[in-house]
Amino acid sequence: MTTPALQLVVLTGMSGAGRSTAAKCLEDLGWFVVDNLPPALLPTMVDLSSRSQGAVGKIAVVVDVRSRAFSSDLRTSLDEIGRLGYQPRVLFLEAADEALVRRFDSVRRPHPLQGDGRLIDGISRERELLQDLRGSADIVLDTTGLNVHELRSKVTGVFGATQPGAVQLTVLSFGFKYGVPVDADLVADVRFLPNPHWIPELRPLSGRDEVVRDYVLGRDGAQEFLDRYEGVLRLVFAGYRREGKHYALVALGCTGGKHRSVAMVEQLAVQLGRGPGADTLDVRVVHRDLGRE
Repeated sequence: MTTPALQLVVLTGMSGAGRSTAAKCLEDLGWFVVDNLPPALLPTMVDLSSRSQGAVGKIAVVVDVRSRAFSSDLRTSLDEIGRLGYQPRVLFLEAADEALVRRFDSVRRPHPLQGDGRLIDGISRERELLQDLRGSADIVLDTTGLNVHELRSKVTGVFGATQPGAVQLTVLSFGFKYGVPVDADLVADVRFLPNPHWIPELRPLSGRDEVVRDYVLGRDGAQEFLDRYEGVLRLVFAGYRREGKHYALVALGCTGGKHRSVAMVEQLAVQLGRGPGADTLDVRVVHRDLGRE
């Protein structure tokens, strides 16, 4: 009988960004969760788990700035785990400064790096300390606008049961006027297409309506863009799989996130889900800003 491969997730990120909620969600999904483990002990934890004959097959370790020598120890430990033949995934949670300040104020607790300074000083120090780790994380989730239930839904979407080896792909539409999604791996601008907003009979509708979809996809360059971008994405995703990256967020934006980006995202998801290599993709569609106008 073959022992199932060990899955390891390192859960880290900004204090106040939702690590406890994400950890609880992973626990509910059947992961063995260890909180505040010193980074230097990660290889030991992996070694012990590998000897369990599959009894502990999915481990999530919460690591944060409460651990001394956080950054250097974690990088060293991840490199050592990689040399042992495992591919740990790093889930990084972040949020805007304003959201973090509001959350700390609501629970009346100081930031772990605040010291004798202000709350925002501690947040700034932590953000600087985590900058390199965020840049190399496999998954970055921005929790600024998420409530507890929405964060749990996102974590479940990433770490729930999926086809082994598949890239879990979220294709997201958004409006530039509401800001570019900071957790996107790839961002494309579809504002080169005519805007249905300026057609009175299309304005109240969205890109999910057939008449709007037909209008957007019928414009010069729309289908050509989708076909070429699909090819680029398949090339990128093949590289992600080789490098052990199993989650990706691709965002397409227009002005308000109501017409063009919605229609283009819906069609791109269809093409990715039926073309070559479709069995290696788990595609989800999210319309971030639909309904905000």
